[in-house]
Amino acid sequence: MKKIFLNDDDSSLQQRNRALYDSDYGCYVEEYFQELLTFERRRSERSGRPFLVMTLDFTGILNAESRRESVMWAMKTLSVLTRDTDIKGWYKNSEILGVIFTEMNSLETETLQKKIHESLSVRLSEEQLDDIQLSFHRFPKDGKPNKPGGPVNFTFYPEYPKKERSHKNALKIKRVLDVIGAIVGILIYSPLFIIIPLCIKLTSRGPVLFRQERVGQYGKTFIFLKFRSMYVDNDENVHKKYVEDLIAGKVSGETEDNGGQKVYKIVNDKRVTPLGNILRKTSLDELPQFYNVLRGEMSLVGPRPPIPYELEKYDPWHRRRVLEVKPGITGLWQVTGRSSTTFDEMVRIDLHYATNWSLWSDVKILLKTTWIVVAGKGAY
Repeated sequence: MKKIFLNDDDSSLQQRNRALYDSDYGCYVEEYFQELLTFERRRSERSGRPFLVMTLDFTGILNAESRRESVMWAMKTLSVLTRDTDIKGWYKNSEILGVIFTEMNSLETETLQKKIHESLSVRLSEEQLDDIQLSFHRFPKDGKPNKPGGPVNFTFYPEYPKKERSHKNALKIKRVLDVIGAIVGILIYSPLFIIIPLCIKLTSRGPVLFRQERVGQYGKTFIFLKFRSMYVDNDENVHKKYVEDLIAGKVSGETEDNGGQKVYKIVNDKRVTPLGNILRKTSLDELPQFYNVLRGEMSLVGPRPPIPYELEKYDPWHRRRVLEVKPGITGLWQVTGRSSTTFDEMVRIDLHYATNWSLWSDVKILLKTTWIVVAGKGAY
């Protein structure tokens, strides 16, 4: 296949350009296009400036020659309609073309969609058009699920499925360790699974277990379990308002008596029972989550799963913490910052864990968690 490259005497640069550019169709190859897409998404996450991705799926055209002809006509049309700053490439090699339209507002998006539809209708036959799936995806609007539990648009996250495939064996081992660890944990703490429910029943009315909808990996919701530490029928809006302010950076943090360290969590919460204070301080209220681990909804180590109303307040870059890895009972945040960090700092810690995750890092976090729980540091 003939490749086009920049006119440069440096042979390594020439080779790189050959590898990145498909001159037959005048677009970038799949791997590089997806790298550029990921870079553009991350830039948009920080800047808030939206961009548009258009995909043309040609897999419906089974005849190879007809598909090639359709792709060539589509590229000629796009060469007229796209700007110099727009990026064309294979989203999926030889099957799905992609175009990244940088910094597009909603009005420009609507105008562009109309122009592309009209131009393709002129250049391609009705039969070809019927076999091409044309899709538009706007980030950040389309970069987050409309609601927790809804489908995640992976168009903007091509690196995640690829990352899972590359860590396939390690993730299988992690799952085995999760199951073994959860079973061992239940056996070791089995007396407490009897004692704590009895104490809860004797000290306050209501159920033993607190069940709450949480958001797991890829936005999938599940029922999160804890031993109940609050009075029943308490006002959820207290926590909801606090979380909203915390995410927005409006919480300055309360100062601990010991050491003057700031705490970014509701302290002296009147909704918590006397027994609940003990359970929280010792983290014993978290024990039922071993069952969430056995069901595959959580891992022993990972970011804490958010409540749906928390997710609704997330900035686009915050949402990566519920995409990259499965939530956990403990995690890097718990053993480094816990309640003494701001929300943004917590997310950065979670993303650092996801980026640098390994089985050995999980082991180290689990060992550190034991000391943190004994010390009761950051628990409220």
